[in-house]
Amino acid sequence: MLEPGILSNLVLILTGFAAAFVAALWLSLIFWTYRDIRQRTRDPLVHILATLVAAVLFLPGVLIYLILRPTRTLEEEYQRSLEEEALLQTLEEVPQCPGCGRKVAADWLVCPSCYTRLRKRCHQCGRLMELAWNICPYCGTAVPGARRENITLDEALQTSMASDEASSIESSL
Repeated sequence: MLEPGILSNLVLILTGFAAAFVAALWLSLIFWTYRDIRQRTRDPLVHILATLVAAVLFLPGVLIYLILRPTRTLEEEYQRSLEEEALLQTLEEVPQCPGCGRKVAADWLVCPSCYTRLRKRCHQCGRLMELAWNICPYCGTAVPGARRENITLDEALQTSMASDEASSIESSL
């Protein structure tokens, strides 16, 4: 059998380990609460109150803190605001001048700030087209002088003859 002296020493050692474990748990929860609340708010009063709740009430205090703490960290809030701002910019996307970067209206031919050409008019229907377009998407007319691909020799000659006739008519007028 165990002697009462050994049994009391064993109980004393186990009690010491349990107390040390509880003290370490208590201190680590206080430290964790302080670090966590610093990531979630900038208010020093909230930092102090959250840490005191965890320190005074121990496990129930940490549970209360977990219920009441802000759901997102400051970093998460910042990232979310950046995402919202980027989304708003894409929704509101206002055209910018490629020359100077200033905002321009969608129906301007030239930037009034730097005189950069922004768009061109269709010779047939007069609607605005992007500079890179070689054919009007509204009426299907090819831009004069634009290179056409995948055409036959007959089509190229007809186009050439038609433009020669138009220029001869204009010169006779």
